[in-house]
Amino acid sequence: MIHLRPEAPARTGRFAFTALIGSNLLLAFGPWMVRLADVGPVAAGFWRLAIAAPFLLILAVRAGKGRPLPSVALLGMVVLGALFFAADLAAWHAGIRMTKLANAALFGNCSSFLFPIYGFLIARELPRASQSLALLLAGFGTFLLLGSSYELSGEHLLGDILALLGGIFYFFYLVAIDRARRTMAPMPVLALATIAGTVPLLLFALALGEKIMPTQWTPLILLSLGSQVLGQGLLVYAIAYLRPIVVGIALLIQPVANAMIGWIGYGEAMSGVDIAGALMICVALVLIRLRQPGASPVPAS
Repeated sequence: MIHLRPEAPARTGRFAFTALIGSNLLLAFGPWMVRLADVGPVAAGFWRLAIAAPFLLILAVRAGKGRPLPSVALLGMVVLGALFFAADLAAWHAGIRMTKLANAALFGNCSSFLFPIYGFLIARELPRASQSLALLLAGFGTFLLLGSSYELSGEHLLGDILALLGGIFYFFYLVAIDRARRTMAPMPVLALATIAGTVPLLLFALALGEKIMPTQWTPLILLSLGSQVLGQGLLVYAIAYLRPIVVGIALLIQPVANAMIGWIGYGEAMSGVDIAGALMICVALVLIRLRQPGASPVPAS
């Protein structure tokens, strides 16, 4: 079997799986903060990056001391990933307004299954039986969790397409970050991606005629620090140490957590089918972790 990354001491990435779980739990609160923000959904994405940028830049400078500057090609890879991330936030946030939340969550999570396929392709291997079972459990669990609320309708078609595009853009963002993290430390990668994505999101928001300046900053600050600094920070750290199939299935923690947030925060009770779907996703994550440990760490961290 071809390893995705060179060998290094296993202890270097011993917190990667924990960081991955934590990142997805934090990212799950993002849509709630977008809902509470008093600006447009794409403008909320802009503030998510803009508020986080100074903090991440300081962390990146500290992490980059004594390290050689990355190549132009590597910088280009990160910037490309940033553009995909900005497009993801713009498309998915806009799609939320045009379709049901369940539809947006279902289509927006297509990256959870595209990223493992990418991993198998670059490793030039077929999924093992345990990996296939985990993917099937995760897929069926997602359908059970979101399928009861999903509604196929011409009225929601544009929103569904935007949510699907958002998921595809996020997949390409993950691929770019995965490639960059093989030689770059996490904070410089995330800082560069955040700064490069800020201006495109502002332009998207202006083009849509959204309200840009908020009167209430708290949701946007929580969105930025929780989703971008901590959530994406932990994800960018973890992605270098874990196989794409582990990362992909772990992304499905977000709709599970979203369902719990809806239950606790908005009284949107989960049915028995919803709970069964959530449990299947959890079982898939445990199965893939027990049977298929993460990839070897890279020296960049």
